[in-house]
Amino acid sequence: MGGALIAGWRLAGEWPASSLIIRDPSPGDAALSAVAEGARLNPGDNVIAEAATIVFAVKPQIWRPAAEELAPLIAPGAMVISILAGIGIGDLTDAFGGRPVARVMPTTAAAIGKGTASVFAPNAVARARARALFEPLGAVIDLPAEDLMHAATAASGSAPAYLYAFIEALQSAAAAAGLAPHAAARLARSTITGAAALLDQTGQDPAELRRQVTSPGGTTQAALDVLMGEVGLPRLLERAVAAAAARSRELGA
Repeated sequence: MGGALIAGWRLAGEWPASSLIIRDPSPGDAALSAVAEGARLNPGDNVIAEAATIVFAVKPQIWRPAAEELAPLIAPGAMVISILAGIGIGDLTDAFGGRPVARVMPTTAAAIGKGTASVFAPNAVARARARALFEPLGAVIDLPAEDLMHAATAASGSAPAYLYAFIEALQSAAAAAGLAPHAAARLARSTITGAAALLDQTGQDPAELRRQVTSPGGTTQAALDVLMGEVGLPRLLERAVAAAAARSRELGA
């Protein structure tokens, strides 16, 4: 996710690469590309104090030792923007010595300026800083209560994987129906990305777009009778989102 953010900020052109200080033991292509444009990668500990904003992007399972290592290095007035699933404001604030913290749950489409970021911060200045960082990367939604971050993680942060899994399944189903694997893959990918683009550009309700494609008694209706049935997509997604939200709560326990 950190790499997606770096790629998105470079694409947006809001800040020069030279303003980025990247601390990463295994930097990816996005980080290395930013370094080629002037970003500083794994500089000395004294350089970290130059940062006015820290984007804390580590695996939730290792966040405490990472915070313990980082907290003494950052400036007293720095703000912390956490993109960790499940880890609460209280624990983060304590770990970073009482510095203002905002929680953000972004999506990887931030890399192309089409991301979605859910934001919560009790501190208004930290919330404004988070919005300023993420608005160039796509849509930003303010959450009125921190507990809603679990639902936002499940319904947004994790959701790109649900779509990719759906496309994988559609490709397999198309191949099972007789299409060559390469044709099945291209049809599934092109159809879903085109439908998503139409949804985005028209702003129409997805239910209305679904109705426009569905003729009573036709082929689409036959498929929807299966997908929207008792054990179909609505119930499956309800269970999936609930499972992801429950796991988010477990990570913060």
